[in-house]
Amino acid sequence: MLSAYGSAVSVTLDQIPLGTPARIDSVDWDLLVPEEAERLRALGLDAGAHVRLAYRGVFVSRDPLAVEIGRMTVALRRVHARAMHVELIGATA
Repeated sequence: MLSAYGSAVSVTLDQIPLGTPARIDSVDWDLLVPEEAERLRALGLDAGAHVRLAYRGVFVSRDPLAVEIGRMTVALRRVHARAMHVELIGATA
């Protein structure tokens, strides 16, 4: 479900359509294991980062997800992507 915050549409990273550019608005770090949260931060997956969902798994869990951040592609579990709230770039309410 898409909900509007101000003039931008905000969803979690696992919900965006493939190929859609987005900016990470916030991350619910409490949903993640501390070591995993630290690693995601080290990879640059934090508030303000520009990302694009490049791949979604084909099986029931839809894992893994491939996320492009800069010139890097990172594989994420769905649970990690679900903790990241993003704003779709160019979307309006």
